[in-house]
Amino acid sequence: MTKYFATLYLIIFINFSVAFANITNKTTSSEACIDGATIVLSFGFYYNSCPEVEPIIFSLVEKAVLDDPRMAASLLRLHFHDCFVNGCDASVLLDDTQNFIGEKSAGPNLNSLRGFEVIDAIKADLEYVCPQTVSCADILAIAARDSVLLSGGPGWEVQMGRRDSSSASKTAANNNIPGPNSDVSTLLSKFQALGLSLQDLVALSGAHTMGKARCSTFMNNNNANSPDINLEFLQSLQQLCSQSNPNTTLADLDHMTPSTFDNQYYVNLLAGEGLLGSDQVLLTGSEETREIVESYVDDVGLFYEDFKKAMVKMGSLGPGNGESGEIRRNCRVANGFNA
Repeated sequence: MTKYFATLYLIIFINFSVAFANITNKTTSSEACIDGATIVLSFGFYYNSCPEVEPIIFSLVEKAVLDDPRMAASLLRLHFHDCFVNGCDASVLLDDTQNFIGEKSAGPNLNSLRGFEVIDAIKADLEYVCPQTVSCADILAIAARDSVLLSGGPGWEVQMGRRDSSSASKTAANNNIPGPNSDVSTLLSKFQALGLSLQDLVALSGAHTMGKARCSTFMNNNNANSPDINLEFLQSLQQLCSQSNPNTTLADLDHMTPSTFDNQYYVNLLAGEGLLGSDQVLLTGSEETREIVESYVDDVGLFYEDFKKAMVKMGSLGPGNGESGEIRRNCRVANGFNA
């Protein structure tokens, strides 16, 4: 076991080194300006104010993933679901208040999103070391990167400097987050509304190479009638979901390597083994998306590069509410509501 962890640490160190060495050709900062709010992101944002930020986050994400390998996918998903609703502002972490109903009870999130306690633990440590310095939104972005890296995927440098919102929107979460049975046109419209491309759509969908989904999210999709679906795979899912509560029973999004970040998700699509309707449709719903899927099957390095670029692009989405934001002391509560 000791030898395993030593090898894991070596892989992580090499991936970080390669990822950061490649940053020299990239822009060091970016701006997101929506409705008058300008958020300037940059690499090394906390270099002087909180140099411990990334080691602290990495160590706690590492512990969480070692305790529960599924947590890697959960933390990655938190960042996705945050950025798709009014930009990457940690609104997904806010609990309900008397003034608004938060995003945790929205359809795509209710009884589905997890990992909030991990973010709480990270925030508590950072508040002790660097009080009111590191935003919850930046924690989500860094934890997502670390989750991929700890699962065997690529590393990249995260731009930082995000601000936290003081409110959330259940309605926006219901409207903006793509559903599990969306067709290509619906998926693309939601991605393009955020400035993300078709290439970004297919690359970011590769996050489904990790994690699980409830039976209720995939058993009523249209894939059963598709000539590309693997009937044996479909029958195994029907058997799994018929034996227990479909709202609680889980299936692996990637049944081959469910805890590893790789390109197996795309291999599964070619085999007719995409779990969600919005997965398999990338192969059957558009010639353009099919070509991208096939390219990722043939070249895992291409997938990794496109995924990293898409993550940085998605992570730069600014708030859509015109607020400049704050640095929350508690990720679940806006500062004005703290005791």
